[in-house]
Amino acid sequence: MIEGIVTIVVGIVCIVIGVLNGKGNISMLHSYHIDNIKEEDKLPFGREIGVAMFIVGGSLLINGLFAIIAEVLTDETYLNIGMGIMGVGLVIGIALAFKTIKKYNKKIM
Repeated sequence: MIEGIVTIVVGIVCIVIGVLNGKGNISMLHSYHIDNIKEEDKLPFGREIGVAMFIVGGSLLINGLFAIIAEVLTDETYLNIGMGIMGVGLVIGIALAFKTIKKYNKKIM
């Protein structure tokens, strides 16, 4: 049960960071990810990174909910579904973040 709650909390934190990034606040990112970003590109960059963070956070949140459901119903099927959703969300979110950083910063690191 505690694992599901922790995953939900981490998911919510990622979603909040994604919303903040989406509004143009990219100060939470490492400096080497934003070194070469032009001033006029900061808002679109923040929006795209925000979407990536939202996808990651949402997949974690859903996984946490499925983990709690699996424990309450004592059915591992729900845990497997949650893990699958989380895996797909992490791959999509991280790939989108790397693509966005490469597009606007011209390098990953």
